[in-house]
Amino acid sequence: MKPLEKEFKYYIKHQDELLKEYKGKYVVIKGNKVLGAYKTELEAIEETSKSHELGTFLVQHVDPGDKSILQTFHSRVIFAK
Repeated sequence: MKPLEKEFKYYIKHQDELLKEYKGKYVVIKGNKVLGAYKTELEAIEETSKSHELGTFLVQHVDPGDKSILQTFHSRVIFAK
């Protein structure tokens, strides 16, 4: 299984119910659990990374339809010039 595939599948499976509660927000998913919902992607990453290592959670924008389905992966990779 690819990294965060489980979390992404959870989002897809529960998209309709997540829309009812979190439409327009960025949810953080780890395993089969929503850890939180935030107004911005940056806020979701900053707050969640205080207690969970980057690369271990999925940040997903909650919007209806297939166009909103994106895989966003966060890791500890640093790019140098």
